[in-house]
Amino acid sequence: MTATPTARLLELLELLQTRPLVTGREIADHLGIDARTVRRYVAALEDLGVPIEGQRGVGGGYRVRPGYRLPPLMLSDDEAVVVVLGLIAARRQGLDTASGHVEGALAKLHRVLPDLLRRRVEALEETLGFTSAARPGAPVAGDTVLLLADAIRRGRRVRTAYRAYSGERTRRALSPYGLVVHAGRWYLAAHDHLRDELRTFRVDRMRALAILDEATLAPPEGFDAVEHVSRSLATVPRGWRVQVTIALSPEHAIYRVPSSLAELVETDGGTLLRMQVDSLDWMAGILAGLGCEFTIHEPDELRASVRALGERLATSV
Repeated sequence: MTATPTARLLELLELLQTRPLVTGREIADHLGIDARTVRRYVAALEDLGVPIEGQRGVGGGYRVRPGYRLPPLMLSDDEAVVVVLGLIAARRQGLDTASGHVEGALAKLHRVLPDLLRRRVEALEETLGFTSAARPGAPVAGDTVLLLADAIRRGRRVRTAYRAYSGERTRRALSPYGLVVHAGRWYLAAHDHLRDELRTFRVDRMRALAILDEATLAPPEGFDAVEHVSRSLATVPRGWRVQVTIALSPEHAIYRVPSSLAELVETDGGTLLRMQVDSLDWMAGILAGLGCEFTIHEPDELRASVRALGERLATSV
């Protein structure tokens, strides 16, 4: 995504604040501009009241006048806590970008907060703990999700190179409908014009993304991106296909079995639970934890796993 002049100006200001001295060549290389544009950007910052000193000759360059600080970021204590918690949680849930910009964002926040609030924020970062384990995640490029979000909001199709789980690489034209985050990964719900059907795509497997001028194909009436992605994840082929009727309504079942793990279909006798699993012993534990009666339809091998679990529990008691 091409940086705007305003974005480059802010990037220059950030560069000058983080280094004691920056040469014109370093600025030009960092921003991808020529020497004349460097001088124009420096002049623009000076017009905004930022005191920049230029030093000529060997070893010369630009710097912000020593002692100058930008006005502090006007966040209340509660607002600062929310921002820091959001950044830390994003990193812990595997939602940092591919370039690891959470640390950079926290560093910028530290630089512009008033001293007392900054010290308290730093203390929060050092002392905060979580009961849940950190997720590895699958980082994505920030400009990729921003571009997809823009295409979704504007109702425009996108073109992308996509690498499937099998390793197959294809070019796709998509009508994007929604971005969904699950277990540290970004997913896109979209109509795939190559396959002519609704599909779910891993955003970290997308490359060379571009917005097209064509309008998106209208989604099905009542389409919900979260529901679609959850259903897609629940039907990913695994070692065993499981079908069990549980004595719970779908409204109660969804609190015990997330829709990203199973398809839930209402029946006269309760809820039909369809799952793809790698371990029948693990599935037996899930059924035992539901706290209700259930009827196994397939596979027959699941019955043996449930009996074995029951025997182990009985022996333990």
